[in-house]
Amino acid sequence: MAELLCVHNVALGTGAWESALTNTLSPGDRIVSFLIGQFSLLWIDQQQRLNFKVDVVESEWGQGANLDILASKIAEDTAHTIKAVCIVHNETATGVTNNLATVRKILDHYRHPALFLVDGVSSICALDFRMDEWGVDVALTGSQKALSLPTGIGIVCASPKALEASKTAKSVRVFFDWNDYLKFYKLGTYWPYTPSIQLLYGLRAALDLLFEEGLDNVIARHSRLGKATRLAVEAWGLKNCTQKEEWVSDTVTAVLVPPYVDSTEIVRRAWKRYNLSLGLGLNKIAGKVFRIGHLGNLNELQLLGCLAGVEMVLRDVGYPVKLGSGVAAASAYLQNNIPLIPSRV
Repeated sequence: MAELLCVHNVALGTGAWESALTNTLSPGDRIVSFLIGQFSLLWIDQQQRLNFKVDVVESEWGQGANLDILASKIAEDTAHTIKAVCIVHNETATGVTNNLATVRKILDHYRHPALFLVDGVSSICALDFRMDEWGVDVALTGSQKALSLPTGIGIVCASPKALEASKTAKSVRVFFDWNDYLKFYKLGTYWPYTPSIQLLYGLRAALDLLFEEGLDNVIARHSRLGKATRLAVEAWGLKNCTQKEEWVSDTVTAVLVPPYVDSTEIVRRAWKRYNLSLGLGLNKIAGKVFRIGHLGNLNELQLLGCLAGVEMVLRDVGYPVKLGSGVAAASAYLQNNIPLIPSRV
């Protein structure tokens, strides 16, 4: 069970990354980290700049983390030189979700004491996430994804094992020092620095909405939104960037476009003509994909409006989509799978 919850104001997910790393590790510590897209790449860059020794396990963008390589590294590390395994649960750039339960099984199978650090920025409060069951030592997220708040809060949860590690971690930290948060919590003032009160009121309201719906229902809703979006993409004759069904994300779908279409123009046209916000392809997949986000305070009818907008944009840029095809595929699925609203039964 998590024993520490830090709400870092004006921190974002990037600050939460740094908080997780610097409070549990020392410069020179060996880490295994998975490069599968832009955000895992940025976290690895941070790990290296903080002077950790990073074993980078790289996969083609669109694939999940190579856990067979992790198993080999853990099996070979009988001296326990690996101090942490870092993984992005849901890679937002490619729409890939990794299997955290398997990571925990590997660590347990070889009785390896490495810390398990997880970026849950686009997964926590939307996808199935079991900190205790999967033995996650540090879980982090941001306010701007499933919590549906403005950017500005980095949230970090630490296990007792992570808190114990923080007592000997030698990385320099000031603003993110967990000890300061624990000290001021015990004093009854809760924050060592001036908090963003308006964001905290927003966080309270966001949590109330999640609890009112019920977390299991929230996860099921995101599952429906993800499936409906993928059916629409298929009906358009396009492909998902995610290469296997086991990796598909229920919070974001990265859509591959034909070579003659620039996905950047799709995103630009969607915003300028239809007031529709889509995600760009990033880094290696710039111009090759656009991203449809389907997470947070979003319902099925709102998604259908988004899909209709995407169809119009695709026609605008010269892709011969049949208007209504994706919306029809998504609607047929949703009509058969949306439950009655419990409070209105």
